[in-house]
Amino acid sequence: MVDKQINKIMVLVFKTNIFYQMEIHVRAILDSFHIINAVDFDFEDCDNILRVEASNNISPEIEALLNSKGFECKELE
Repeated sequence: MVDKQINKIMVLVFKTNIFYQMEIHVRAILDSFHIINAVDFDFEDCDNILRVEASNNISPEIEALLNSKGFECKELE
């Protein structure tokens, strides 16, 4: 019997006050999380959405880190 481990990707969605001028800075901050697979922004949405694809739920860590850097960041449920 072969044991196959399936890697699940979680999509984490946050409401932020991040604008396109800050995108490069925020991406650099999020680079500290090695389990993040992708980062995407939707600046046309009124909530300035941040989407993060990661292999684990690291929402509390992302919120805490970005909030500590002066950004508003709250996970949407």
